Amino acid sequence: MDRETDRLIRMAAFDRLEELSRAHGDVLPCAALFAGFEFRGRKVAWISQQGIVKPAGMDMALSITTSPDDPYGDTVDDDGFIAYRYQGTDPEQWDNVAMRRAGVEGVPLVYFHGVASGQYKAFWPAFIQHDDPAALTVSVAIDQPQVLRGDLTPEIVDEVHRRYTTQLARKRLHQTQFRERVLTAYASRCAICRLRHRELLDAAHILGDSHPKGAPVVPNGLSLCKIHHSAFDANIVGIRPDYVLEVRTDALHLPKKLVNRPNPDFLEERYDEFRAAG
Repeated sequence: MDRETDRLIRMAAFDRLEELSRAHGDVLPCAALFAGFEFRGRKVAWISQQGIVKPAGMDMALSITTSPDDPYGDTVDDDGFIAYRYQGTDPEQWDNVAMRRAGVEGVPLVYFHGVASGQYKAFWPAFIQHDDPAALTVSVAIDQPQVLRGDLTPEIVDEVHRRYTTQLARKRLHQTQFRERVLTAYASRCAICRLRHRELLDAAHILGDSHPKGAPVVPNGLSLCKIHHSAFDANIVGIRPDYVLEVRTDALHLPKKLVNRPNPDFLEERYDEFRAAG
């Protein structure tokens, strides 16, 4: 395949990912991904169970995938790059060759990271930075779309920048996994108002990720709608250790005119109902 057609296919893949991200948010359902995308009237695959995808007619890999249960042990190494394992143990296997060639040519790929069963986070553009056939591993850097030029080569960026952007990607991976686990534990409801719309829910850290105990684990999380997440982070609402919700005393805003303020007798009667319900 000529280089220009390869470029156009990759750009079509990126454009379709943008559309899916706007429709589904950060986490994409596998059904939408396995449906592939259209290019010049034909379907092009960009994800498969095998991990490395080289669509028919292309000479280089278009995407690489880590499944939710991570069978190949892909990790983020000490240098901040994603260590992505070959398929099998033969460096000359066709899909490994296609992936390595993408690195040699400097073309971008899509990295799909499985965060839960049937759900993936997509990162693009991803670049193969280093190939280690002896270890059956390549190093993958993830950058922002702005670094992509029209000729599909990354801008010349120093190692500090590459590490920084990949560290951001690692943080996003952890945040996505944390969100899915917390929302699943809370049956996709806000812990305060019980809003059920998953797209409006966040996984709020109880102790922030900069805290020594702020690990991204379910017991350190709360499923909160975006309003209550903001209120919790701003300490406008608080949750006691006995799971009782409290609201900061200055959070209640009253009309300036006394005649428009709530009737204290009505509030007392309603407050009695509230206490009885608890």
